[in-house]
Amino acid sequence: MHLPRQLGPLHDLPDTPEAYDAVLADVVEQALARLTPEGNLEHPDCVDDVGDTSLGVTSLLALAWQRTQDPRLPEAVGRGLRFHLRERVFTQDNPGYPNLRRRGSGLPYARYVLEDGAHPIGDWPSTVWALLQAVNILGTADPIVPDEDRRELVELAHGYWIWLTDATFFNPQEAGNQAIGCVVGGLMLAGHLPTEEGESVRARAMSLYADEIRARRVRDRGALLPPEHGGAYDNNYGPISLSFLAQAHKVSGDPVFAEDGDALARYLDARLTVGGFDIGGPRYSEQHSGFEAVLGLRHFGRRIGADLGRYRGDTRWGRHAVGPDGALDGHFAFMLVWQIQDATRWHRTPSRNPVRHQLRAGTVSVAFDQRMTPSLVEAAGTYYLPAAVNRQHGFGPVVDGFLLSRPMGEVRVRDLESDGLSAKLVTKPVVGRDHVLRHVRSLYVTDGVSLWTTVAVERLDGTPYLLAGLPYATDDGDRVRRTAEAAVTSAGPLTLTHPRADGVDHFDARSETTQELAAFALAADPRGYGNPDEGWRHLVASTALEAGPAPGAPQDLHVFAVRYGSPGPLAPTFADTPAGLTIRTEVFTALIGNPAGDDRGEPALELRRR
Repeated sequence: MHLPRQLGPLHDLPDTPEAYDAVLADVVEQALARLTPEGNLEHPDCVDDVGDTSLGVTSLLALAWQRTQDPRLPEAVGRGLRFHLRERVFTQDNPGYPNLRRRGSGLPYARYVLEDGAHPIGDWPSTVWALLQAVNILGTADPIVPDEDRRELVELAHGYWIWLTDATFFNPQEAGNQAIGCVVGGLMLAGHLPTEEGESVRARAMSLYADEIRARRVRDRGALLPPEHGGAYDNNYGPISLSFLAQAHKVSGDPVFAEDGDALARYLDARLTVGGFDIGGPRYSEQHSGFEAVLGLRHFGRRIGADLGRYRGDTRWGRHAVGPDGALDGHFAFMLVWQIQDATRWHRTPSRNPVRHQLRAGTVSVAFDQRMTPSLVEAAGTYYLPAAVNRQHGFGPVVDGFLLSRPMGEVRVRDLESDGLSAKLVTKPVVGRDHVLRHVRSLYVTDGVSLWTTVAVERLDGTPYLLAGLPYATDDGDRVRRTAEAAVTSAGPLTLTHPRADGVDHFDARSETTQELAAFALAADPRGYGNPDEGWRHLVASTALEAGPAPGAPQDLHVFAVRYGSPGPLAPTFADTPAGLTIRTEVFTALIGNPAGDDRGEPALELRRR
C-alpha cells in the first residue's frame, strides 16, 4: 500500500510566471462555470472550512484580472464579493462557541460550518482565513470594485480583526500557523486603514506576535519554534507556519520574522530526509501540506541556502485546495495569491554546513531527536523509524529487555568530513536497570550511498543486541510505499522480528495500518484532536531489526556494526588502543576516542577512506 499524503517534492512543480498563469487560467474556467446567480463560488460539496472559501475564489479571480485583464472577470469578482458580504458574514454569536471574551459584540466573523452550533470551534481560524482573503482582494481589485463595496470590505476586514483579537481569546487552539496568520492579516489590513487606525492595528499585531506567539515558543532539537496544537512542530502545519512567517517578513520588513523563520527553516531542514519524507507531530503525524507550504519553503530555503523544496508534499493540493473530486476549493487561496506574487525561486542544492541533529550526504540521511537518538534513518530510498521494545523507543543497545539510549548526562557530538565520507560521533552516558553508568558511543558514517552504524558500550551481561530500527516505508516513484523489508547487513547475527502479541499497541510493519492510524488509536483524544506523537509513545512493541554483537570486539566492550542501504558481507575489525577504539571496514578506518574524551570531555574522532 502507498502512504496517502506524502507524494512528490514540492520543488518539482513548475513555478514560473507562465506556469502560474496556466494555474490561474484553470481556476478562472472552473470558477466561471461554477458561479451561481447569487454569486456563490463555493465547491458544491463543501461543508466544513467553508466560511471563507467563496471569498478565496473571488480573490483568485481578482488576481487573474490584474494579470490578464480578462473582460469576463470584473463582473464575476463583483458578484462573488457581494455574495460574501450578503450571505457569509455572521454577527450573532455562534451557539456553543466557547472562546468568546465578549458576548453579543455584533462583530463579524466567519464560520467553519454554516449551521448554528455546528462545530463552532473552527470559527477562529475560519475568520483568520476570511480576513486574509479580504485583504488580498483589497490589494488586487481596486479598479473593478465599486467604492461602496470596497468601503464595506475594509470595514468587514477591520471587524474580523477586532473579533479575533478582542472579542475572543487569541489563538484558542494553540496553533502557531493560525496565530501567525492572524498577525499577517493585521499587518496587511493596516495598509488599507486611515493612518492612525492602521498604526494601531500594526502595533497590536506586533505585540501579539511578541507576547502571544514568540514568548510561547517551544524548544526542540536546539531550536525555538512556534507551538503547533500544543507541540513543538507538526510536519503538516510547521511548513504552513513558515509560509506565514515569510509573508509577515515580506509585508512588514521586520527582522524578527526573518530571524524566527530562519530558525524554523533550519530545524525543518535538519529533520527532513534527503527524499523529503517526514513523520510526527501533535496533529497529523503523516499528513503533509501542499501549496500552503511553498511560499515559506521557497523564501526561507533561499535565505538559509538549503533545498527545503525536497519536502514531499501532498501534490493533490500542489496548486490550490481541491475537493474529493479534484475540483477547485477556495480554502487557503490566499497562499496561492502570495506565492504567485512572490518572485523567489527554489534553492535546489543542500546546505553543506554540519548540523547537530542531522547527518546527510548523497541519498543518505539520519535525523536525530532531542536526545541525539535517530528519529528517522534513510538509506537506498528506505525509511526506518525508531523501533519499540518493552514500551521503550529508539535505536541503541538492548540488554535484558532494557534499551540503553536515554542519556543521564551531557550528550557529546562530533562531526567530520574526510575523503568523501561524512561522519557523526555521538557519545552518551546511560544507566541500565543495574544502576551502572556506561558510555554508549555511536558512530555514523556515510559515503552518500550506504550508512555504517557502529555502537560501542562497556561489556554487558546476558545476550545484548542492537535495536536497529523499524523498516517502514520506501520510495516508489512519486509515492511512498509501506514496507517491512530492509537492505541491512550486520557484522553479528541479524534478525527482523515482529510482535508476537496482537493489539494496536503492537505495531507489525507487515500490516496495512499506518503509523498515523496506530498513533491516533493510542492517543487520548479522537483522530484530529489527539496528539499522535503522544499516542505513538504508548506503543509496547514493534517490528524491529535486532543486530547481535560483532565478533572480534575488545574483551571489555560490546560492539555492534550495521550497514544500511547495500547488500553483501560486513566484517569490520576492531582494536583497542590508548587513543581509543579503531574500527576498520571495507570502506573506511575510524578512531573513536575514549569515553572520557579530551581535557574538555569532548570525544575524539578520526576518519579516513581505505
